[in-house]
Amino acid sequence: MLRTHTCGELNKKHINSEVTLSGWVNSRRDHGELIFIDIRDTYGLTQLVFDPKQNRAVHEKAHELKSEYVIQAKGVVRERPEGTENPKLPTGGVEILVKALDILNTSVTPPFELDDNLSLSDEIRLKYRYVDLRRPCMQKNIRIRHKINSVIRGFLEEKNFVEIETPFLTRSTPEGARDYLVPSRLNAGKFYALPQSPQLFKQILMVSGFDRYFQIVRCFRDEDLRKDRQPEFTQLDMEMSFVEEEDIFSVSEGLMKSIFKNVMGINIVTPFQRLKYKDAMERFGTDKPDTRFAMEIVNLSGILKDTKFNVFKNSLKKGGMIYAINAKGNAKVSHSKLDGLIGRAKECGAGGLAYFKCENGALTSNIDKFFDRSELDAIKEAAICEDGDLMLIVAEKRALALDVLATLRTEIARETKLIDDKKISLLWVTDFPLFKYNEEEKRWESEHHPFTACSEDDAKLLSGSDLGAIRARSYDLVINGTEIASGSIRIHDRRLQEKIFKVIGLDEKEAHRRFGFLIEAFKHGAPPHGGIAFGLDRFATIFTGSGTIRDVIAFPKTQKAVCPMTNAPSDVDGKQLKELHIRKTE
Repeated sequence: MLRTHTCGELNKKHINSEVTLSGWVNSRRDHGELIFIDIRDTYGLTQLVFDPKQNRAVHEKAHELKSEYVIQAKGVVRERPEGTENPKLPTGGVEILVKALDILNTSVTPPFELDDNLSLSDEIRLKYRYVDLRRPCMQKNIRIRHKINSVIRGFLEEKNFVEIETPFLTRSTPEGARDYLVPSRLNAGKFYALPQSPQLFKQILMVSGFDRYFQIVRCFRDEDLRKDRQPEFTQLDMEMSFVEEEDIFSVSEGLMKSIFKNVMGINIVTPFQRLKYKDAMERFGTDKPDTRFAMEIVNLSGILKDTKFNVFKNSLKKGGMIYAINAKGNAKVSHSKLDGLIGRAKECGAGGLAYFKCENGALTSNIDKFFDRSELDAIKEAAICEDGDLMLIVAEKRALALDVLATLRTEIARETKLIDDKKISLLWVTDFPLFKYNEEEKRWESEHHPFTACSEDDAKLLSGSDLGAIRARSYDLVINGTEIASGSIRIHDRRLQEKIFKVIGLDEKEAHRRFGFLIEAFKHGAPPHGGIAFGLDRFATIFTGSGTIRDVIAFPKTQKAVCPMTNAPSDVDGKQLKELHIRKTE
């Protein structure tokens, strides 16, 4: 037996017991002749004592120990001398007087200390990920993620869900991001694609009569990366038959309640707040609003429809809008800070940023001379401005103006500490548009994916020209300003599905080429169904308080989709390429 206990297990109940511990050398301290070693495993730390008076040979061997050596120590548990206890550790009241020591493996000097507070580059951390993962914070993150998965499986098992695996090697059905392609050796010139999601398979499982499916599944998208994106990511995929939105909301909220309670010990209130897409955009400028603080966007377009200020006037003439936020209590901000906010607005695409300060009951600015008293009073009333407040105004095309103010709203809130990190905001965003217009390609495309059902009240608009007004039966779940789940009621009628394909520019031949197996399955009696997928990487990031999803993924990749540890992607030899019927071009 290489150990009788873990390094986080022993306490005063074990005094006088003979034990064997195995782990890594975490630290070493020489106090005269006595040598103290902290031995570490994933469960904690225990102090070892090497006393030459007890065993000279073992004491001499302890001199060989260096950081991260893997050792086995046998000895007797004893109480630490008074005044030397460590109340921060579960094992801090005891120590092991070592009688036998075995060095199981040596280690080179680690590339960095296993210190949670150490600032390290991602490149170094990912190159030596096996060392980085030894750090307590990373061990904690991965265990929290495991706990989340465990709670998910237990909850869904009780709700009659069946866990079913779907293929990784499937056909390419490109939409949205690029597919990762895998050449087939046995079928020359043909390719598999790694799934961007199990979307089509889970719908086919509903046709197959399984009623309730789930899967904790890896998905793959060949897209540009950032801190909350990876080329391979994990999602909780769920699908249910004979359901409407309320059924999916109920199951999802119950799952969230169980996870928060069992993982974090937090009781959350259900049902969650609901917000229609249009209202979310108008009030917060984003479809994933953080509602832990106010500073909502105000539409000033109507108030200023007759404005004499040329910047605003010209924007309105070009079809633009005038929006504002009230950064409460920021009227005394410095000129350099104001210049920084203007610069930030320009970085986001705006031509500029106007502002008013509320002082002595009135709005003042370097542009206030262009506005009459009634306009200033109306602006002040609309934005609920009080003395000490700062109003920021953007006049641009609607989407751009809202995006700029959404960015400023969040950044100002963080800088001025308006966000209570202990507060949890969960809300559903509903009634998304079914289609969006692609200006570059001059065509309509699906806002989410082409298998989303539309509002029954809007179905008649599918034959008209006002496609942008059609509402989807889709919904997102947002936590603290981060979208962590997205889903919809699906189309289950083959004729309606073919009509949607036609609207987005897929003729019958192309639709059957891409999605023929789904259309064929629908001929065999597809039930009404719907589902949702949770981004587990983002979800775990929120639960651990990490700044990036790389901290909750065991072996992530860099922003260039590279693994510094394995040097993937890598070259392959010519023989492999020949077997796959591939020839490289320079």
